[in-house]
Amino acid sequence: MIEELILKTSEELGFTRRTYTDEEILERYLYSIINTGAQVLEEGLAIRASDIDVIWHYGYGFPRYQGGPMFYADLVGLDNIYDKVLALHEDYGDWVKPSGLLKSLAEEGKGFADYRAG
Repeated sequence: MIEELILKTSEELGFTRRTYTDEEILERYLYSIINTGAQVLEEGLAIRASDIDVIWHYGYGFPRYQGGPMFYADLVGLDNIYDKVLALHEDYGDWVKPSGLLKSLAEEGKGFADYRAG
């Protein structure tokens, strides 16, 4: 019943429905979290990226074996993260506008581990 309503509303609004790969879902979710973490650092609400990872571990149950979203971002490479977030911004607008800090670190070839607020 709910699915029928969703399909009907999508059709009425002219949305083209498609499937998403597991990788697309992971990237959209996780890269948005990473971008928000970069904004938190940029605004001075956290001193280090690892502080954000600690919050995600203990506050939200982020899997510890992944090291936290900010640590994961350094593994993937901020240039890759920035490119994907920029594409999301182009597709969906300001709700996922790339952080200035994410952009500058990506352009400099640095990671969050290199950043210290100050």
